[in-house]
Parts: sequence; C-alpha cells; structure tokens
Amino acid sequence: MADGFALFTDRSVVAMRVNGELKDLATTVTDDDDVDPVTIDSPDGLNILRHSAAHVLAQAVQSINPEAKLGIGPPVTDGFYYDFDVAEPFTPDDLKALDKEMARIIRSGQRFVRRVVTDDEARAELASEPYKLELIGLKGAAGHGEGSGDDHESVEVGAGELTIYDNVDPKTGETVWKDLCRGPHLPNTRMIGNGWALMRLAAAYWRGSEKNPQLQRIYGTAWTTKDELRAYQHRLEEAARRDHRKLGRELDLFSFPDEIGSGLSVWHPRGGVVRMEMEQHARRRHVAGGYTYVYTPHISKEDLFLQSNHLVTYKEGMFPPIRMDEERDAEGSITKQGQDYYLKPMNCPMHILIYKERGRSYRDLPMRLAENGTVYRNELSGALHGLTRVRGFTQDDSHLFVTPEQLEEETTKVMDFVISMLRDFGLEDFELELSMRDDAKDKWIGSDEFWEYSTNALRNVARASGLKLTEMPGEAAFYGPKIDLKTRDAIGRTWQLSTVQVDPNLPERFELEFTDRDGQKKRPIMIHRALFGSIERFFAILLEHYAGAFPVWLAPVQVVGIPVADEYVPYLGAIIELLRSSGVRAELDTSDDRMQKKIRTHTTQKVPFQLIAGEHDRAGETVSFRFRDGTQENGVAIDQAVAHIRASIDERRQVTTRDDLFA
Repeated sequence: MADGFALFTDRSVVAMRVNGELKDLATTVTDDDDVDPVTIDSPDGLNILRHSAAHVLAQAVQSINPEAKLGIGPPVTDGFYYDFDVAEPFTPDDLKALDKEMARIIRSGQRFVRRVVTDDEARAELASEPYKLELIGLKGAAGHGEGSGDDHESVEVGAGELTIYDNVDPKTGETVWKDLCRGPHLPNTRMIGNGWALMRLAAAYWRGSEKNPQLQRIYGTAWTTKDELRAYQHRLEEAARRDHRKLGRELDLFSFPDEIGSGLSVWHPRGGVVRMEMEQHARRRHVAGGYTYVYTPHISKEDLFLQSNHLVTYKEGMFPPIRMDEERDAEGSITKQGQDYYLKPMNCPMHILIYKERGRSYRDLPMRLAENGTVYRNELSGALHGLTRVRGFTQDDSHLFVTPEQLEEETTKVMDFVISMLRDFGLEDFELELSMRDDAKDKWIGSDEFWEYSTNALRNVARASGLKLTEMPGEAAFYGPKIDLKTRDAIGRTWQLSTVQVDPNLPERFELEFTDRDGQKKRPIMIHRALFGSIERFFAILLEHYAGAFPVWLAPVQVVGIPVADEYVPYLGAIIELLRSSGVRAELDTSDDRMQKKIRTHTTQKVPFQLIAGEHDRAGETVSFRFRDGTQENGVAIDQAVAHIRASIDERRQVTTRDDLFA
C-alpha cells in the first residue's frame, strides 16, 4: 500500500484517478487499484487548481469579514467563483484587500486535508453556515433539484459520504479554516502559484432561483503559470473589443429598447441586411438539400405542450399562460370556459402535427421540414446577455422523420450539410461531442437495441466526418443520443452551434406512424436539427468572430463611393449606380465632410471597399480602391472594379487588404 506522494514524484502531478475516480494524492491505494496521475495542466488538474483557489478566496473573505456566510465555489470555464452572503455588497477596494490576503495564504503553503464526517457532525461543525446546512440536507440530489440552476452544488455534496476539507498550517498543524467539499484539492496552497487573479463582482441568487436570497459573487481565474494568466487576460481584452453588444451599437445593427422589454431585440436596417443574407443563403441551401419550409404560429393551446411534455419538464422555461376563449352572457355569467394558451418554447410539436395531418408511407420518408420559427423562453433577467441569451429568438429549426433504416444515412447527410453551411460563413475549426447514455438504466427510456444502433449510427457519422470526436457517457437526453458540433472563433473561444438529436420519444407520445413496405404500421424516428442554434446567437458569434468586419457578401454596406471633390460626384455616382444594378450594396457619400473624415468614418464602419475618384480617375475612366487596413489600389478600370467586387461577393470572400482582392 502507498499514497500518491510515494507513487508520483513529479511535482506537476497534483491528484490521481483511482479506478476512474479523482482522488487526492494523500489517498492510500493498493496494488489491485488502477491508478493514473493527474497533472496540473490537464483539464482535471486545472479544475482542481481553480477549485482550490476558490477555497483560498473564501478563506480570505472570512479572514477579513468573519460574518460572511459561505455559498459555494465551483471551478468554471477558465476560472472559478465563490458566492457569499454579506451585509454590504463587495466593492473594487474589497477585491484589492482580498487579493493581498489570498497572496498571503498561498505563500503560507497551507495543506488541504480531507476528512470524512457524518451528517450530524457536519451540521455541528457548520452550524453557523446556513447555506452549507441546506446543502447537507440535499445530499444525494445536489445539482438536480428544482431551482438548482447552474450552481454546481455537486462540488459540495453528492450521493456518497460527506467530507470537509481543512486548511492546515504546515508549521503548527493547526486547522485555520475549513469548508464542506467533495474535493479533490491541490496538496497545498503554494501550488496555486502566481497564475491567478480576481476578476469581477456580480450578484447571483442562491441555487439559481429568484425565490432565494441574492448573494454576492466573486469571480477569479487561475492558470498553471503567470504567462498563461497574461495570455488569458489578453484574450479577455480582445473579447471585450469584439463584444457583439458594443459592436452592435457602434455599427448600428440592433438594440434592446426598454419600452419593449428585456431580452427582446429589434434589428436596425444594417443588421437586418446581414440577417436577411444569412437567412436567404440558408434557405437556398436547404431547398437544394431537399428540405421543405413550413410556417407555424407563435402560440398554442396548452394541450399541445402537455402532450409533448414541455409543460411538465420545461414549464419553468415557458412564459406564463394567456387565458383565452372565455365567453360570457349579457349578465356577465360565463357560458364557455376559457383555456390557457402558451407562447411556444420550441417548434417541434407543431412540426409533428404537420406530419400527423395525414397518413404517411415509407415512400414519404425521409420527410425534412424546416422553419425559421420564433420561440420564447422565460429566461431569468440575470441570465440575459445581448443576442446570445434572449427571451425571444428565431431558430433555424429542422425536423426530419425517418425510418430506423434511414437513420445513419440521413444523419450523415445532416452532418455534411451542417459543416458545409458553417464553412460558407467562414468557420473552419470544428469538433464533435457524442452524448450517450451510461449504465444507470433507470435514467433512460427505450430498448437496449434502440440505444445500441442509434448510438452506433451517430458514432459512425461522427467518425466519417474526420473531425475530433469526444464521447460523453451519461450526457444523452433521456430518450436518445445526440451529436453537438463545436467551433472555435478567431480568438480561440469554443462555441456550441449545431445539434443533431435522435428522438423516438415524441413520435411515441404523438403516436406517429408510417406504412412500411410490408404493409405494417411502424413508428418513424425524429431527428431534431438546429443549424445555427438561433439566428440571433449565430449572428452574435459571427459579429465577434469577424470583429464587425464581415466578409463582403454579409457586409451591410459593401461599397461606399468617396469623391475627392464635389465635381467628381456625377462620375463616381454613375459607378455606384452600375454596382447597384449588379446587386452590390453601394452608397455614395455626398456629405459636406472633408474627404479624410469620410475615409475615417467608413473605415470605422468597416465597409470592405471605399472607391475614391478624382481627376486622374475621371480622365482615365478608372477608380481607386481603399481597403479596411488602409492599403490602396489605384487606377482600376471600371469594368474590372465591378468584376472584382462582384467576384468577392459571389465567392463569399473576406477582404481586408489590397492583396485579398488583387494578389
């Protein structure tokens, strides 16, 4: 028998997996155990580093403010947070003080020591921590109960034993602080090193529910080195520069008027142009791919969502009902009871009704229905974020009805179609996640045979794509496996875009049928497929990916004409009209601004082509190009200029410099 310290002398090893479970290095193992090292720069190691930093933050808060009550402090993407109940909200000055106290704790090299406790022992030790006491009562259901939101209670308690982590002074052996936690943690605080920083303050409801107290949240980040921290901070600065909310205002693309309500956007003329191009290109590709467009209402009687089970499993995400159809007589007495209508949160139940409208044969399948359908989700106000998290949005939704034998072939076509479409928009870096069931049989419905062949079908499709594939046991929907496609943008951020979900459940709930070749009635399988996810969110991703400088075919204004002086307005205006007649979005700037100011204005607006004309151009029947980066190409013949611009649109090219067009 030995512990992890004896097994792994490499100082980059901070934990280990014992028979598949993450454990502290202090854990004792036997020769029969399967043991693997966890290095600090691995995904698991980074989570452990960040969770340990969250504990240090909580210790620092209670060191400065002993009355602060602890919420939870999980690792999250690129960092961590911890929630606190304090009398007064934190301020930026508080962060400075906490930064110093955290640095002191980290330098002291306190050891993280795991200790198993009973429920009663935990309650006694944490009697002054009401939120910890609540979590102890939730043991076994943390993170899955009503109102659990995204608060990751599983970092504290789970279905197994309760544990407390003591922070132990290495010199005296004294426990200087402790927290309810499942772990594991770093061996000591010194291993957090210098690659950490406190980032920002926020407010958050306890366990994600507005019915609960509002706590103060502190976000931080932690990396294995100072250089990695600096690189992350640089990415944040670049992300702030590309923030779609900021660019939306600067480029006059969209807004969220207070008079309409939170999470409800309006699209301005220039933003509408981009959206129109996105939708029309997608529509052309869908029609060519064998899809048929349908249209469905924004609202439905509750019976539809009861049958689809949305009003059972998704009710919290739906807007409150609208009572309609009630009738009264002249005396005001009810002669006909009303009924509840709901704004639709999803399009799929209505597409199912289109399928069900008449009898279907195997000859009708696959049936591919597509819709740009606006749906409504009752998102918490604190979760709203520009166009990426809204209350009303348009899904480019498709639902395919297939026979079991068609599942793999049709999913292959869907995946090829999705990747090809996203490449049309200039995205190239993709990877796939296959969400499967695990061995907890009570979590899943359907036969073993269905799960085996549907999962294998999706796996075959994913592997055939040639993209990186990660299998995710236990992450499937309760009724079937799915593939999620993720992409990286220009600054390396990962976004989840398209989803391909296999669904035998809704066809069963709605008793869908088709007549097979043998004359027997059989159930189709439904494939849910969202290409962009939502048009709003995809637009925001593209806006940030290109930092507002869209490829020419998507640019709101593709060409602006800038005459050197007023006398050249007629000459340049004729060229602009020629471009317009060939389908180019072109404008002529006849404002009183000086030419240099016009150039600055349209460069700021990220117009791909500025066409400038003076005496030399008029005399030679040419025009001069100025590009987004300030480079130029002078004396281009008019017909060649039109041809170059038209080609850049037709080929969906990104043009930033002179060489992008003329190389």
